[in-house]
Amino acid sequence: MGAGVVSGCWKRRERISVNMRAMYKIGLLAGVAVLSLGVCAGARAQEQRPMTPPPEHDVKRLGNTPEAVEPPSLPPDEIIRKFVAKEDQFAEVRPTFTAKRTIRISEYDRAGTIIGEFLQVSEVTRMPDGRVVNKVLEHPQSTLKTFALEPEDVKSFERIPLFPINSSQVAKYDLKYIGTEKVDEIDTYIFKVTPKTVDRAHSYLDGIIWVDTQYLEVVKTYGKWVNELGDMKFAQMPFSTFETYRENVAGKYWFPNYERSDETVHVKEGDFPVRLVIKWTDFKPLAAAVSDTTPAAGGAGSQSAAPAGSTTTQPPAPQPQR
Repeated sequence: MGAGVVSGCWKRRERISVNMRAMYKIGLLAGVAVLSLGVCAGARAQEQRPMTPPPEHDVKRLGNTPEAVEPPSLPPDEIIRKFVAKEDQFAEVRPTFTAKRTIRISEYDRAGTIIGEFLQVSEVTRMPDGRVVNKVLEHPQSTLKTFALEPEDVKSFERIPLFPINSSQVAKYDLKYIGTEKVDEIDTYIFKVTPKTVDRAHSYLDGIIWVDTQYLEVVKTYGKWVNELGDMKFAQMPFSTFETYRENVAGKYWFPNYERSDETVHVKEGDFPVRLVIKWTDFKPLAAAVSDTTPAAGGAGSQSAAPAGSTTTQPPAPQPQR
């Protein structure tokens, strides 16, 4: 295919063997992608980032020599139709699962040394009264120096859709088959995704998706979110281009579990690389609501207040705008 693709190596997701799935959860995912297929922001991010990827990520580069693209084993339209149906299924099921989410933002100097960091660890859980809350488990003081970050700003990441293309949106995109690639041990079809039109009210993916050739499920995405105003921004943070890997959960669902973005902050002291990493771990079914029919004291029902460090939320499944 005619693109330079950066892909990561992580443990193979196994649908049948429980042991293999457990091994996968221990595996760490790969780092940043640099693509030339019209995703200019990706190439720009690579040029601006001098630091070496974290040691747990094995980043390998594939040659970008143009190659003839052979047709896939299935018609592209059939591949698209089937993976979109899977995306609808995953988007419907994801709110019924909880996971621990870690958000880390790191600043680097020109030598690649971390000079500032923000960290937040949270977990979606159901309270005894049935409410679903995003409970903050760890939130040390931020040491970021190049830009200000309020805790409320982090909520803007919830606007990133977990499943970019569903059946209600697919007609709004041009999806072009551009080749195949083995992502770790998984053979994938690669599609370039381009919005046909954009508007101010919605955000659209402009990038690349990787689809498992055997089960026709999206296992990786890379790109940016755009609308009529340009690249989608998240509060005052500089991140706009994201690489997202997925994990096989319960042997049949593919949920995002690693998201990364690299950009550069320009301040009067100079240009500083910054990196965002979001990880989801410990997927498990969200506890069902418990119906308490025991009369409360005085015969009136009661609701407990949200604990300190938690916020009431809807289940954690940001969906693409329709």
